[in-house]
Amino acid sequence: MSAGELAGQVLMTAGTVGQLPGLADDVARYHVAGVMVRGRSSAGTAAVAHAFAPLEAEAPHGLPLITATDQEGGLVQVLSGPGFSTIPSAVVQGRESAAQTEADARTWGAQLARAGVRLDLAPVAGVPCAADLHDNPPIAGFDRQFSSDPAVAGAHVAAFVRGMAAAGVDTAVKHFPGLGCVTANTDTAAHVVDSDTTEDSARLRSFTDGVAAGTRFVMVSSAEYARIDPGTPALFSSRVIQGMLRGRLGFSGVVMSDDVGGAVAVRAWTPAQRAVKFVRAGGDLLLDIEPGDLPAMHDALVSEAATDPDFAVLLRTAAQQVVEARLRLAG
Repeated sequence: MSAGELAGQVLMTAGTVGQLPGLADDVARYHVAGVMVRGRSSAGTAAVAHAFAPLEAEAPHGLPLITATDQEGGLVQVLSGPGFSTIPSAVVQGRESAAQTEADARTWGAQLARAGVRLDLAPVAGVPCAADLHDNPPIAGFDRQFSSDPAVAGAHVAAFVRGMAAAGVDTAVKHFPGLGCVTANTDTAAHVVDSDTTEDSARLRSFTDGVAAGTRFVMVSSAEYARIDPGTPALFSSRVIQGMLRGRLGFSGVVMSDDVGGAVAVRAWTPAQRAVKFVRAGGDLLLDIEPGDLPAMHDALVSEAATDPDFAVLLRTAAQQVVEARLRLAG
């Protein structure tokens, strides 16, 4: 691959169902590896598959796109309408047995597969701190946690991963190392800090269980963790990505970011800086829901690789991770 093609492998953009066909030129021009469907759509499975088709035609090298969405359940379900179930929240799912969660996830995964979606940006593995259970906007505030018990949450995270995999859909366990102990939302606030989580926190069990179940993607949060790498958002932290996720948890799949296009938590950095910092920390796939950020990010990655041999190695390693994931999708 050329430098430009390598840079494209670490980028995922997004659009609504209606906007997806218009992203075909971006996919071709910037060699984008993935496209997420965002917003809310009641168009149904056939319409979503139809919207993705022009993008698939533009994907270079014959590699399948990493087509993704947020299909957690409850208040976070992007796709509905004909062919899609109404998915209950994770809190409700967590009251059932893990076996039931696995069976349900297999059903929901089959629906996503029929819609042309290959990656579900779920499940949430965050376990709320007891002190913050009623003041945890991004997770408990939307009933996105399976449980406040790490063992119960972990069992359901693993079950969700296995169920989706049985339907041929990959999962992105999120938001490492957890958003259960923050009192603000990274989407709407800067310097969101978790002052509780440590590198050996019991709440990490749900992530460990998700990795053990075979998830091929893990999404890293944009919060800061005062007891791990103070002052550095997790997605820019090599200690979080390389030390914890790769090292302690032994994760060997694709490390992806939470959205950096609309999140207030990363607005202190330009799109170009976000892309470089993420790859330099050891990240593989950068999610940016603003297609207009693609030119700056792509150019920055190519430029940095041309002037910094160490960064060039990191970029090639990240691209290889993503290409391998795409080849598995093709299999």
